[in-house]
Amino acid sequence: QVHVVESGGGLVQAGGSLRLSCAASGNIFSLNVMGWYRQAPGKQRELVATIHSGGITNYADSVKGRFTASRDYAKNTVYLQMNSLKPEDTAVYYCNHRKIGIGTPSVDYWGQGTQVTVSS
Repeated sequence: QVHVVESGGGLVQAGGSLRLSCAASGNIFSLNVMGWYRQAPGKQRELVATIHSGGITNYADSVKGRFTASRDYAKNTVYLQMNSLKPEDTAVYYCNHRKIGIGTPSVDYWGQGTQVTVSS
């Protein structure tokens, strides 16, 4: 079992910045992907950014150039630096830890979510 906890959400004006943190603990497998997803009211959950245990990052087109994902491997923690925030970035942000299976299905673990609100 893996426990995932996010922190760092809040209210910010458009153009401002926030930094989200996500710590994973428990039965961490060395081959994994950690990432950020978000869900706005009335919309489906969507991918924001992921970072593989090997360091490869992937971003949604809507956040490229504004958001940066990073990892602290020693702490099993990932961060999402969000700059130039827009009102459309308002959503609940969820951290995901995906344990990549070898010959077995991958397993997803989710945090409880943290609210990010960007005012215009």
